[in-house]
Amino acid sequence: MTNSPLQDLARSFVRRLRGRLPGLAARARSVVRSPDDALVADGMDPDWYRAMNPDVAASGADPADHFLRHGWREGRDPVPGFSVRDYLELYPDIADAGINPFLHWLKAGKAEGRLPRREVGRTARAAALLEPLQVRLDRAARRWPQARPAERQALSRRLAALGPALSDLHLTVSHDDAFRNVGGLQLCVQREHAAFAAQGVSGLHLHPVDTWPTLREDGGGLLGVALNGEALGAWTAADIGAALAEALPAAGRRTFALHSLLGHDPAAIETLLRAAGFARGVFWLHDFASLCAGVHLMRDDLVDCGAPPAGSAACGVCLYGARRALHAEGHRRLIEGFGLEVLAPSQIALDLWRRASGLAGVSARVLPLAALGEVTEAPAPPASEGVLRLAFLGAPVPHKGWEVFQDLVRRFSGDPRYAFVQLGAEGAGYAGMDFVEARVSADQPHAMRDALVGAGVDVALTWSLCAETFGFTALEAAAAGAAVLTGPDSGNIAAQVKAGLAGRVLADEAALFAAFETGEVLSLSRSARGAPVRTLVFSGLTASPGVRPWP
Repeated sequence: MTNSPLQDLARSFVRRLRGRLPGLAARARSVVRSPDDALVADGMDPDWYRAMNPDVAASGADPADHFLRHGWREGRDPVPGFSVRDYLELYPDIADAGINPFLHWLKAGKAEGRLPRREVGRTARAAALLEPLQVRLDRAARRWPQARPAERQALSRRLAALGPALSDLHLTVSHDDAFRNVGGLQLCVQREHAAFAAQGVSGLHLHPVDTWPTLREDGGGLLGVALNGEALGAWTAADIGAALAEALPAAGRRTFALHSLLGHDPAAIETLLRAAGFARGVFWLHDFASLCAGVHLMRDDLVDCGAPPAGSAACGVCLYGARRALHAEGHRRLIEGFGLEVLAPSQIALDLWRRASGLAGVSARVLPLAALGEVTEAPAPPASEGVLRLAFLGAPVPHKGWEVFQDLVRRFSGDPRYAFVQLGAEGAGYAGMDFVEARVSADQPHAMRDALVGAGVDVALTWSLCAETFGFTALEAAAAGAAVLTGPDSGNIAAQVKAGLAGRVLADEAALFAAFETGEVLSLSRSARGAPVRTLVFSGLTASPGVRPWP
């Protein structure tokens, strides 16, 4: 007896259903929960849990199931505002009972007034993670490449082969390979070399073969050499000086710019420059390493110190205090020894440096790194539909205000009035915010501005905790038509806003959070201001008209 098509279809369905029953049963077990489990699941932030635990996201596990079965025992937190470890340490009775701490807090702890986490400020949390400076130096020493220097003659031959092309030569010194790494200072070096190249001047760049957190006193180790942006190899400072002395034309003009001495021995740099016949140059005030090993002038990397007098009690308790004299003396040696002109990106940076350096008589002037240009014909940003979009720009590091931004996200990510976005080279994977890639380079100098426009950002939070000497992110935000929110310790960022850049300088973090609670910050939306999009005009730095220190 043959089966009808309908019978065959029915049997086929039954076979498929039997094959899926184990999976369906497992899925049912993950969904059907006890009332306690359901309470925990409802109280969790599953997106945040996945973002904080990439292994859970990769496994495809249900966040609530993972937390209930394993996560809390492993110290994983269910939401940003609750700490499993803190709760168990604060309340030993819960730890002794072996109870899921988040469940206890939801069922009883909250009503009993128990804290979901230690009520310590951001500064106290950061202090707990502080490392002694010597630990950082030891780690840098272990990481330092053990490569042997190339033969000096190899560099001499390469330079000699260029002959007259090196008649006019500009040399730059910085803390890393400015042509292989990305950042504000690196782009400054690249723009300076490009501006000199347009004038027919060759460019030589020197940098440590790896990063180092302070100045050095041991000769500085190997230095990488790049000629017109091309890496040539690594040699000692003495060999580089000797090779330049052998190869450079006697009648050539030679200038130099010191952009950063981190990782260098100032005595070795001085010997190199003098051996090679460099006599005229400038020192760029990109940060405050010339005042202290704490380049951001933050006591213990926590709070703005204001550069108190060297040897003060404040310096005595700071992890950078012992090396402040090394930095001040090393920079003074070069600035006074060569009669360097000091170039500062802003007046506020120059004023602070003059007050704290003890070098008030040195020639110095202000030369901004960039400025706002003309209004462009760029497409209008998308409509925000009544939602204020707040952005954090650049690397998510504490001294740039990243943790302040995170606090805003934790408090207001569920508020329909606000949306949050991070823009930069890499996303931090933090829940409650979007990520938009923005990689600024010499070839794409407006990448951040264009990303801000494309994302429809209304306000940029540039809450730097240290005195910024310039503040590129604030200018990029203004070029995109976004307003700037900053605090009183942000140096030139606050100065730019006070001078007319759209935005607000708020007194402290309490005032910042209050502006979001009340909605006062909504007055900075694009629709309220009608902000245009503008170009950015970049300086040629040492190659700028009237600056080049030719003999």
